[in-house]
Amino acid sequence: MENNRPQLAVTRNGQIFEEPLIFERSHPGRVGSSLPADDADLALDLPPEMLRDAALALPEVSEPDVIRHFTRLSTWNYGIDLNFYPLGSCTMKYNPRINEEMASLPHLRDAHPSMPEAFIQPQIKLVYELQQKLAAVTDMAGITLQPAAGAHGELTGLFLIQAYHRDRGDTRKVVVVPDSAHGTNPATCALAGYEVRELKSGPEGMLDLEALKAALDSNVAALMITNPNTLGVFESQIKEAADLLHANGSLLYMDGANFNAIVGKASLGKMGVDVCHLNLHKTFSTPHGGGGPGAAAVVVSEKLVDFLPGPLAAKEGDRFVWSAPKKSIGRVKSGPGHFGVLVRALTYILTYGSDLKRVAEHATLNANIVREELKDVLRLASSGDSMHEAVFSDASFKKTGFDTMTLAKALIDYGYHPPTVYFPLIVSGSIMIEPTETESPESVVHFAAVVKDIVRRMNEGDESLKSLPRRAPVTRVDEVGAARNPILNYFTNEKQPGV
Repeated sequence: MENNRPQLAVTRNGQIFEEPLIFERSHPGRVGSSLPADDADLALDLPPEMLRDAALALPEVSEPDVIRHFTRLSTWNYGIDLNFYPLGSCTMKYNPRINEEMASLPHLRDAHPSMPEAFIQPQIKLVYELQQKLAAVTDMAGITLQPAAGAHGELTGLFLIQAYHRDRGDTRKVVVVPDSAHGTNPATCALAGYEVRELKSGPEGMLDLEALKAALDSNVAALMITNPNTLGVFESQIKEAADLLHANGSLLYMDGANFNAIVGKASLGKMGVDVCHLNLHKTFSTPHGGGGPGAAAVVVSEKLVDFLPGPLAAKEGDRFVWSAPKKSIGRVKSGPGHFGVLVRALTYILTYGSDLKRVAEHATLNANIVREELKDVLRLASSGDSMHEAVFSDASFKKTGFDTMTLAKALIDYGYHPPTVYFPLIVSGSIMIEPTETESPESVVHFAAVVKDIVRRMNEGDESLKSLPRRAPVTRVDEVGAARNPILNYFTNEKQPGV
């Protein structure tokens, strides 16, 4: 097929500035490896309906082409192993290599969850110990490790809330969600069959108890709230909110996306939380990205223990077994969850031991370094003390003709991944910066210095900023066009072979 894209442009150091799609490197008949002809007819015993009429629509390329293609693409990646990764509300912390070493141990890596319990006692014990430690660090009564990621944890939590109300003969249909919530919160509510009742935040982006009182009625199943919230501020009235909910027969769901700021420092049980998901790929240092696997532990109060999905790891005498509560909502994932991720999370917890609270202390310290360094050049979104992240608005440069996206794109040419921008929606041109505890103060200060320099150029009217980045393989893209008319399949405009 015709390739109308630009050909490879190679610099002296071998860096590729334009890489064709793997399909565009395809040549009919080219193969990555050759196997000797076999006398046996491998399709002899297969029924005709099991056989393809045409070849798979796969690229025909040599092995060196495949290796070079993906190696070149890997040099474009930005990751936590390269530099500070300031994405707000994402907790992009360094993933310690000891986690990988433990997850690669053959008896952990190669065990199958369907093996008899007698053969996988160490593996079940590992899951049991992680359950115990996460329940202890949150001060909650029960836990499941099955959910595959944060939003999956949210859905599991809402299913538990549904099961609780259903068991009481209640059919509540509404979940109250603050206007500062992560987008997954209302989306998960809708997927679980709930109506969403939006709750307007107070002037500092905090929960407004009077607004909550007005929103409560006999149809409210729960309140979903993130704490610390998406402005990076601790919801200090969460216990009062829990009391209001419980008096109404409702439950409190806490989104634990920002748990990194309070791990080892705060008790969810004492806050009155009924269910909370913890992103192990955030607070507990398991890898981000690549499409997974993630993991979300869901911790619950005593009210919801009987409904937890199994299998749960349990101890019976000297043996470890899989079990499930009698009223369990059933499986939400095959096996005990993403076991390799669970190994990494437990390793991280054991590495810190009783010093786990230092994670929260150093994460909060770094966020406040960002806050102090930038408060004179960027407008803070809230006057409250920062927890895991510092959040700013575009108020300080909006009148100069530049916007938040200009700042974000310019950072790429300075060697940094942009922070989270335009979220939460209640902050104009929001800029969320979360440094995590694994950054040194020096790296945080250097990043802040770069932001200051870009803001200075904005204030001086440097129009060249609007054309940045220039050093990236992909520069400015038509984001509106991509959103409205996405091309998600290489064969969208062509007849796909074999179809």
